[in-house]
Amino acid sequence: MNLSMLQASNTMGQLHHKLDLIGHNMANTRTPGYKSRQADFASLLSQQINNQSDEEAEVNRLTPEGIRVGSGAKLAHTNIDLTQGVMEETGRGLDIALREDNHLFQLQVETEAGLETQYTRAGNFYLSPMENGQVMLTNSNGRPVLDDNEAPLTFIDNMEEISVREDGAIMVTRDGVQEAEGQLGVVEAVRPRMLEAAGGNRFRIPEEAEAEGILAGTEAQVASGTLESSNVDLAKQMTDMQNAQRAYEFNSRSISTGDEMMGLVNQLRS
Repeated sequence: MNLSMLQASNTMGQLHHKLDLIGHNMANTRTPGYKSRQADFASLLSQQINNQSDEEAEVNRLTPEGIRVGSGAKLAHTNIDLTQGVMEETGRGLDIALREDNHLFQLQVETEAGLETQYTRAGNFYLSPMENGQVMLTNSNGRPVLDDNEAPLTFIDNMEEISVREDGAIMVTRDGVQEAEGQLGVVEAVRPRMLEAAGGNRFRIPEEAEAEGILAGTEAQVASGTLESSNVDLAKQMTDMQNAQRAYEFNSRSISTGDEMMGLVNQLRS
């Protein structure tokens, strides 16, 4: 296998991952709070070939000496776009949308390593009953929603009404009296590209990274009775898919051409 075939083979494998990423974005165009992902590519190892032995032929040359030959491209990083999607009014008190870009709700998730704080933009919350006569605020998958002290939000189950104020305070009405009994914990992603997808429309901090410098505390700015829709631009995803398919086809043809050339050389030798 020659070098051009190796380059094309490496790049095709990475383009396959990009197509998977685009398909995932398109499949979640109707998922509340879903944030689109974008693939960034980088060149693999390059070799410097100094194939010009005649110094006189290099006179007045403006480009660097020799030839740099790469080994294809790789998927270097997957960026998460945390910009706000379209707001859709639902009229449901526990549907909550974040008004600012890069803001995230906090969730408590049980993992193999223990309890972990993860993050999401999806604000379709529910009240889940507990054994002690209380209810807990959870997301659609039953993950506890955390307050500004990173503790699960729980309430005594004798409320008449519950709503969320614009500053994230949770207002509970009992016996006709309304009081604040909790505060939504909202953080800002200062470096959103450092977050990694955890599944279930959630994000987490990588194991080798520290939360400081990636996330920062912030004041909640929310809209109650509203859900944020996905921020996936379907037209852009279709364009990216076509470009990736064309690049995949180009590299495939490169392998076919290299194979034909090798076959031709073998015929000439015989």
